[in-house]
Amino acid sequence: MRNIKIIIEYDGKDFNGWQKQPNKLNIQGEIERAIEEVTGEKVDLIASGRTDAGVHALGQVANFKIEKDIPIEKIPYALNSKLKKSIRIKEANEVDEKFHSRYTCKRKTYKYVINNSVQGTAIYRNLQYHFPEKLDDVKMNEAAKYLIGEHDFKSFKASGTSSKSSIRTIYNASVKREEEIVTIELTGNGFLYNMVRIIAGTLIDVGTGKINAKDVKEILDAKNRLKAGKTLPPNGLYLVNVEYEEKDKV
Repeated sequence: MRNIKIIIEYDGKDFNGWQKQPNKLNIQGEIERAIEEVTGEKVDLIASGRTDAGVHALGQVANFKIEKDIPIEKIPYALNSKLKKSIRIKEANEVDEKFHSRYTCKRKTYKYVINNSVQGTAIYRNLQYHFPEKLDDVKMNEAAKYLIGEHDFKSFKASGTSSKSSIRTIYNASVKREEEIVTIELTGNGFLYNMVRIIAGTLIDVGTGKINAKDVKEILDAKNRLKAGKTLPPNGLYLVNVEYEEKDKV
């Protein structure tokens, strides 16, 4: 049995998230269907984590097991020929049988993209969150630094999450501006349900002067969702990449 790891890019606009659901268009189901068409085998596609409806990915990672002896370099071409243009398999590698996209993941990087222009954008409206009020990205970046380290992120956890622990480690957190685009980027060992979108909403409060940069530390310490900002919409959120140990490849 071969264990195949794939790197996936997708536009989440038309999908009801990653996870398979009956009678709803989803990314997992579409890729599993393509794999079956190419290989003749039904598979269980395991992702590094589920993304919600409307969330995008530049480097989602998933793995599946097959018997078919299709050359590894042909797998992306074969699957892409069966998939919607809004899903692309960027790369495929054969990995150790013990590799598990979710359980062997070491780090993930997400970014949240804000269009900070007055009028917004027509072309990228499903790929960016429009916020017309001027944002102070310098103060937002200062505030983001309070998130770095191991913390209890209960204040940034949406209700309904299945995670038993809300303790996570953030390795890097930054806010950058390029003309009218403000990008929040976070790298951590894991993220709670809606955690990045709630952090982004809180940093917008900093950027507008509603709260001070140092207030983010107090929000963390409060461990109270009501203290943090609102949950921003999914269209600005991207799973950028997922990191594993170098031993992944066979």
